[in-house]
Amino acid sequence: MTTTGAATPTTGPATDERERRRVSARVRILLWLLLVMAVALASVAATTRSILLRDTDQRINGLLAQEAGEFANFEEQGFDPETGRPFTDPGRLLRVFLERQYADLDEELVGLVGEVGSRPTQIIQQREIPVDRPLHEDADARRRIYASPDSSGTLHRPEGEIRWAKVTVARYGGEPAAAFVVAFHPGREQARADEVFRVLLAISGVALLMTTGIAWVVAGRILKPVRLVRTTAAQLTEQDLTRRIPVHGHDDVAALAETFNAMLDRLERAFATQRRFVDDAGHELRTPITIVRGHLELMGDDPAEREETVRLVTDELDRMSRIVEDLLLLAKAERPDFVTPEPVQLAELTADVYVKARTLGDREWVLGEVADREAHLDPQRITQAMVQLAQNAVQHTTAGQRVRIGSRADGSRIELYVADSGPGVQPQDAEVIFERFRRGTARRGVRGTGAGLGLSIVRAIAEGHGGRVDLRTTEGGGATFVLTLEEARP
Repeated sequence: MTTTGAATPTTGPATDERERRRVSARVRILLWLLLVMAVALASVAATTRSILLRDTDQRINGLLAQEAGEFANFEEQGFDPETGRPFTDPGRLLRVFLERQYADLDEELVGLVGEVGSRPTQIIQQREIPVDRPLHEDADARRRIYASPDSSGTLHRPEGEIRWAKVTVARYGGEPAAAFVVAFHPGREQARADEVFRVLLAISGVALLMTTGIAWVVAGRILKPVRLVRTTAAQLTEQDLTRRIPVHGHDDVAALAETFNAMLDRLERAFATQRRFVDDAGHELRTPITIVRGHLELMGDDPAEREETVRLVTDELDRMSRIVEDLLLLAKAERPDFVTPEPVQLAELTADVYVKARTLGDREWVLGEVADREAHLDPQRITQAMVQLAQNAVQHTTAGQRVRIGSRADGSRIELYVADSGPGVQPQDAEVIFERFRRGTARRGVRGTGAGLGLSIVRAIAEGHGGRVDLRTTEGGGATFVLTLEEARP
């Protein structure tokens, strides 16, 4: 018998190239995290700058509207302090108003008197202006504002932007036109918003660097079970399925490790079942194959001898077929669909088994107690197990001996039994008769012709229902086999 060696993973240039090009999950998680954080932090910085600039615009617009409104009210309601009468001279009006004002930082209050297109007369009131050339020193800018038909606007100059508002002064007795102009230089406010933006970007950069280190460590700890899964899977072979992954914590990664371990358990059971099937089939089929071959090799030309040989060979082939079918059934017992529970009336099921078992042999068949209730189980599998127990009772009893079939229920527990009045089972046999290819000793009477798989099938059916099969002593002598099941719920 040859033994298959451990499977060795194949490697080559293509595999090595794929390994070099593969990006680990740890790196991908880190890159996506950094990308999301970078976008989020940049958005926060840009939004903050936008809000600061919007607030600046609102404050400037409010200031311009306030100064223009104050002058308009003074023009309409003010009196010349020297005469006590309304102003008649635009220049006097502008000078008196501006002498009473105090300009804010970055603000210019300018009075302009003169014809459009000519050099207007200036009356200035201002504080420190942080530009190279303020409005009162820029004749071209003054003319453009003075000549503009708009009451407010924005003037773009190489020296910086100017926001302005203008109130035109009506003529007084033929005097030249005049205008009050309030101008604001927003450069310093905008620079402050840009400075906040740069500071936020710098803080974001430091936060990204810190996040990179922390995320690298955290991702490594979180993905450690995943790496263990990969390493364990790479080391698994058909001959060694015993490795398992340590499970720590209660998160999704721990659940992945538990699921992988459960998969390994199923694989180990499946491979063990496969090996047991092959070993059992090879062990049990070797004898009938040898018998068939021997008879065929020694078969002569005599017709009677040929007929006898054919009969023997056919009998052995039938026995081989039964063995293979039983082994396939036991192998199928490992599958989750081995049993398909459904609502069943226990009384009807027990009666059907009793009717079918009566044809197995000339015995005194007795229908014992019957559980009158509904249960969820697989009626075909239960019938198969009960008929097998009945066949086993027939093989170990003689004509006329009693075989009793019945069922009973106690809460959620269900018992179906077959009791015979034969010689019983010796204590040493009780431990092994449910194993494959194991038979009882002579005390059970004439040994059957089976392969010793019947009780193994019964146990597989019971375990498929989440129950067990027990061997008990029959009162008055004999053996009682009991299927003890916990009722399956839909």
